[in-house]
Amino acid sequence: MPDSPKTIRRGDYAPPAFLIDTVDLDFALDPMATIVRSRLAFRRNPAAAADAPLRLDGEGLTLLEARLDGEALPESRRQLGADGSLTITDAPDAGILETSVRIAPERNTALSGLYTSGGNFYTQCEAEGFRRITFFPDRPDVMSRYSVTITADRARVPVLLSNGNPDGSGDAGEGRHWARWVDPHPKPSYLFALVAGDLVNVPDSFTTRSGRKVALNIWVRRGDETRCGHAMDSLIRSMKWDEEVFGLEYDLDVFNIAAVSDFNMGAMENKGLNVFNTKYVLASPETATDGDWQGIETVIAHEYFHNWTGNRVTCRDWFQLSLKEGLTVFRDQEFTADQGSRAVKRIRDVRGLRAAQFPEDAGPMAHPVRPDSYIEIDNFYTPTVYQKGAEVVRLLHTRIGPVAFRRGMDLYISRNDNQAVTIEDFVGAMQDASGTDLTPFMRWYDQAGTPELTVEDSYDPATRRYTLTLRQRTPPTPGQVEKQPLPIPVAMGLLDDTGAALPTRLAGENAAQPGTRVLLLDGAVQDFVFEDVPAPPVPSLLRGFSAPVRLKGVPQERLRFLAVHDSDPFVRWDSGQQYAAAFMLEQVARVQRGEAPGFAPALADAVANTLASADADPAFAAEALVLPGEGFLADQMEVADPEAIHQVRRHLRRQIGTHCGAALLATYQALTETGPYRIDGRSIGRRSLRNACLAYLAAAGEDGVALAAAQYRAATNMTDQLAALALLADAETPAREAGLAEFHAKWRGDDLVLDKWFSIQAMSSRPGTIAAVRALYAHPDFDLKNPNRARALIGAFASGNPLHFHDSSGEGYRFLADAVIALDPINGQTAARLIGPLGLWRRQWVERGALMRRELQRVLDTPNLSKGSFEKASKALQ
Repeated sequence: MPDSPKTIRRGDYAPPAFLIDTVDLDFALDPMATIVRSRLAFRRNPAAAADAPLRLDGEGLTLLEARLDGEALPESRRQLGADGSLTITDAPDAGILETSVRIAPERNTALSGLYTSGGNFYTQCEAEGFRRITFFPDRPDVMSRYSVTITADRARVPVLLSNGNPDGSGDAGEGRHWARWVDPHPKPSYLFALVAGDLVNVPDSFTTRSGRKVALNIWVRRGDETRCGHAMDSLIRSMKWDEEVFGLEYDLDVFNIAAVSDFNMGAMENKGLNVFNTKYVLASPETATDGDWQGIETVIAHEYFHNWTGNRVTCRDWFQLSLKEGLTVFRDQEFTADQGSRAVKRIRDVRGLRAAQFPEDAGPMAHPVRPDSYIEIDNFYTPTVYQKGAEVVRLLHTRIGPVAFRRGMDLYISRNDNQAVTIEDFVGAMQDASGTDLTPFMRWYDQAGTPELTVEDSYDPATRRYTLTLRQRTPPTPGQVEKQPLPIPVAMGLLDDTGAALPTRLAGENAAQPGTRVLLLDGAVQDFVFEDVPAPPVPSLLRGFSAPVRLKGVPQERLRFLAVHDSDPFVRWDSGQQYAAAFMLEQVARVQRGEAPGFAPALADAVANTLASADADPAFAAEALVLPGEGFLADQMEVADPEAIHQVRRHLRRQIGTHCGAALLATYQALTETGPYRIDGRSIGRRSLRNACLAYLAAAGEDGVALAAAQYRAATNMTDQLAALALLADAETPAREAGLAEFHAKWRGDDLVLDKWFSIQAMSSRPGTIAAVRALYAHPDFDLKNPNRARALIGAFASGNPLHFHDSSGEGYRFLADAVIALDPINGQTAARLIGPLGLWRRQWVERGALMRRELQRVLDTPNLSKGSFEKASKALQ
């Protein structure tokens, strides 16, 4: 790598010099020598500079021929750049450029562009993979209509798929055949897709609200057909929901999904031909956990919803990535909430946000939802762009209300259909549809960091006035020391001392507002005065988690009260979590002083109360039972102490398991399943609650571990079996090695299930885990080239095992750096995404921080490091 690879800056955006109206592609597929012929109808962009050359991106292409308007293009008029690009000098204002290139999909271990997996051909073009297929202005604001012809050996490659609608097929002679696909809608190159190989389809259909029948197909390897039912059902429900909730109807004759195990991402929304990681398609009770089933539903919905929020309306440049991703995450969250428990869905989304995005906002890779610069765009497919981006969309939804938000969506689509636009276009549509000035909300897109919201209050019995004072502060982040106040919608209510709702009439209002109302904090500090309040109230704040902020300053006794009495399920859950976290951090401080951690009877009381009312909503009860995680606790500390945190959490789990053992066991036994496996919300909730009880019982001692071993042997579904095996993987019991060996022998032929086997061992807290992880890295079934397997072992250890990753010897850091260095020349994108945990060195003790910096520097010093890994490592060290 050069010392200073090129930085791309948002402020330098310029329109493309040329536009491409139509693209005709011809593929002659061969694993080692695929020939791609391209015919581009180009014209000069009137919005760009008049003297700019025609420049086409390219990477790893062997140019065989170039013709301009039917004539061979002499070398004097074309230039191949060091970056692989092709520049045409003296290009006319309009014309036809034809090129022929050769590529080798079999050698493409980066899995970007056209590559092979299991003998089949697949593409991944987002963000900049199309340039690995043919020469093209590979940027999202060049939108074209595509016609694609594919030719291949009929016996080895019987299925030929691309974007759009089928437009003919036939015999090509010499044992080969061809198929043509035409996409009537203009799209950017990152949405191009091709899938070809020996695949089988699971067919179905959907009739749109206007009466069009759409053919649906899920394409998988032979033998996987029986595991596609849930994915197809999720697709059909997504199509119906998008029509009913947003009025958006599918616009092609066919919708194809293809599943592949070698895939850098979860899935990709290519127009009419979504390519999915098998993890988010294949499921059966024997092989998939409840979390897998729910993940499939979410990701299928997400990629389908992109058809309008991402495909028909796309982003002008990659800085606008959250325009499509944040909005579509919000849409898939709403879809999933409508399928089951909205409260539990919200809790799980917030738990994920706090686990992944809040630490990112507090670390060296902190960046706004709309970044200002990047070296490698693949590094910005982050929790901030996706999850925080969705929260910003939710802020707008909360501010203007669901009716105005729907009007805004209609306006956004109608104004911008078949265009590449910016975040301003989205916010502007919401503003125009609602009549509300949303300009201040743009700060959420352009300012990094997680705001801290602190609370003070007072009550005047003489005037019956209650004053709620809210303050906000956003800590400095790299490149943004000074922060402006953000508009923060605070959904809230007031409770009396029995938990009953009080009226919430602000000074100057004529009538009290019933139930939950939304306050808008838009300054650094603001007083909200409520009138005619009969007694000192308890404020319930951030109901439904109305803004992605850290709430501080709530007294412990209030948290206990809200955890029992609040009518808002999110606040009830979160208050319990915040109370437990505060107590746990107090015990961490005791351990750091050399004292033994204590126990609060209130924690046992909370567990008992939760179990007593669990039948009403077992999924919520399961969420309420789980103590705050080690990563969440570390995120609350200025300097984390992984050993002390782990010791405290293990101690409290043991104490709860002991104090509440009878109630936990009774609940566990009452939830034993006798009928067939079901994936409805209540059934999933009951299994989740049962396994949460089992975890406490196993933490309490040998009887609980024996119960886990019995569950492992008797389990009839993967959810219960894996939950039990994960507990055994943490225990000192002969059942541990027997269970792991049996599981491996049974499932070594199923990649997705074997990934789980690697992960539960990587996250074990047992002594010797680092050596075990290195042994697994050398295991015959470990494949560094497969992103799923790399994430299952390396990622699970570095991100999911803080105790051993932060081992004082530095061995955990060394293992991660070794893995990144080995993986980078194979797949730089996946390698870069694994670096993140090393970047949190500032939050560790000085000695650990020095060890982490040493490993980061070792990564950075690696010759020929990819741009993505260079960017991650160099920023982490700054």
